[in-house]
Amino acid sequence: MNQLDLNGRTAIVTGGASGIGEATVSRMISSGANVIIWDVQTDKFKKFDRESPCIQVDMADEEAVYRALDETLKSHSQIDILVNSAGINGVNEPLKDYPTDIWRQVINVNLIGVFLACRAVVPHMLHNSYGRIVNLSSVAGKEGNPTASAYSAAKAGVIALTRSLGKELATSGVLVNAVTPTTVDTPILEQVSQSHIDYMKSKIPMGRLGTAEELASLIAWLCTEDCSFSTAAVFDASGGRTTY
Repeated sequence: MNQLDLNGRTAIVTGGASGIGEATVSRMISSGANVIIWDVQTDKFKKFDRESPCIQVDMADEEAVYRALDETLKSHSQIDILVNSAGINGVNEPLKDYPTDIWRQVINVNLIGVFLACRAVVPHMLHNSYGRIVNLSSVAGKEGNPTASAYSAAKAGVIALTRSLGKELATSGVLVNAVTPTTVDTPILEQVSQSHIDYMKSKIPMGRLGTAEELASLIAWLCTEDCSFSTAAVFDASGGRTTY
């Protein structure tokens, strides 16, 4: 594992209690960062012991996001990094059968949650003229996956939000980038049908799913000072599936 320099940096990782978020937390801690986890899954907090403070927050709830920010700022006066990893898959159904309430829930968590976290944290980064934001999108946001219209639409929105915000902040010292993974072997796959997993795997030229650790390596690098001339960009991590 290559050494990355995040010494002294303070990071918020949403959805950091499991999956790609958890792997990112681990990689950042090993690189010297102070990491605060924002997640709704309180049952998973115990495994972090005192290594990373954990705050319960529903990313689709605006008031909850600002409460989490206030709690974070009580112990950390500066926020340098925000990784938006929190997300849900929803269900696999044709659009004509897709339940409206679940469609809204997926959009609320996966897209509006990213907006709320960015809106809350960006002012603090601007005050210090420094920041790194990484938003987790998906190849589904580039290509669209059948029977996953809500997830695909939300992740496409994350790409557009990233490009817009990155350009807004381009001269501020705050850089905003997105990562578009293909299917990654994490607990979120428990929400997905095996037939859909098989479909997504068949699209990957490398012939395998990605790992959370592989994604964490890319995300962590995007949060370093070495990433200094990339913003409003989308970084592919798809085993060759998407090359644009």
